[in-house]
Amino acid sequence: MKFIRGINFAPFAPRGVLSSPMAQESLDAMLSALCPNAVILAPAGVQQTAQSEQIDFTGRHTMSDGELTAAIHALQARGVDVILKPTVNCLNGTWRAHINFFDIDVPCEPKWRNWFDAYNAFQMHYAEIARREGCAMFIPGCEMVMSERREAEWRALIANLRTAYPGPIAYNCDKYQEDQVRWWDCVDVIASSGYYPMGDWENQLERIERVVRKFGKPFFFAELGCMATAGSSARPNDWSVKGDYTPGEQAAWYADMFAACEKRDWVQGFAFWDWGAGPARNRDTGYNLRDTAAGQIVADAYRTLANRRD
Repeated sequence: MKFIRGINFAPFAPRGVLSSPMAQESLDAMLSALCPNAVILAPAGVQQTAQSEQIDFTGRHTMSDGELTAAIHALQARGVDVILKPTVNCLNGTWRAHINFFDIDVPCEPKWRNWFDAYNAFQMHYAEIARREGCAMFIPGCEMVMSERREAEWRALIANLRTAYPGPIAYNCDKYQEDQVRWWDCVDVIASSGYYPMGDWENQLERIERVVRKFGKPFFFAELGCMATAGSSARPNDWSVKGDYTPGEQAAWYADMFAACEKRDWVQGFAFWDWGAGPARNRDTGYNLRDTAAGQIVADAYRTLANRRD
């Protein structure tokens, strides 16, 4: 696997956004600022609650196939690889990690079997697009923590996807879960969400390295980042952190992360969260890297890594 200098662009963009002039301008700005060699696009599937059995990927919450295909073509025309990561979210706001059902089927209760049937249809739809459009990688899951114990279903899903998509397949586990997934052997690439506290990167990388060595797979961070909010560097995964705008704290987190990761040759890339489809916002306390000191750190690191790794 070549080293990934990536970014998650406009994740979960609803219908009509990705094809808008605003999104096109933001995409141009992102490519100019960061010079990535890979972009993750994440079309959303939605279910009502964490116990719903149906997944909708044809409605207003999901970019159209035409929008997605046009974005793929635009990136590929500029020499940028596209990684497709279809991701399910709950409309009631519950984080997808909590999607869960009884392990033993119970009459009149929602079932894993029905949910995985819907999830297979969702992922196979986009695997066909990934094959047809020559996407560089396919990631059929992100931070699906409670479902990961359903090993047989995940293995069956990956096997099914290989009938549609011939390229490398990864899975994006959540932070702290790298050593909990038991089926890394059936994917080609191990990926995780690296929202680790500043100052704790060495400890976490030591733990993750044991997993990478055990399974002998390439590894990259398919998500990672820190908000420009006071206190986020200690809890970078926590969207609920409220505080003052602190671009210096955010930038310090990125510097700390790069300093730790550059010592580990098995870390084969990053795809930061995120660069949005909208215009730059003054004093943005979120993860968006546009026009920030943290974004400049990423840009400088990517230029250095391009010279070293390409």
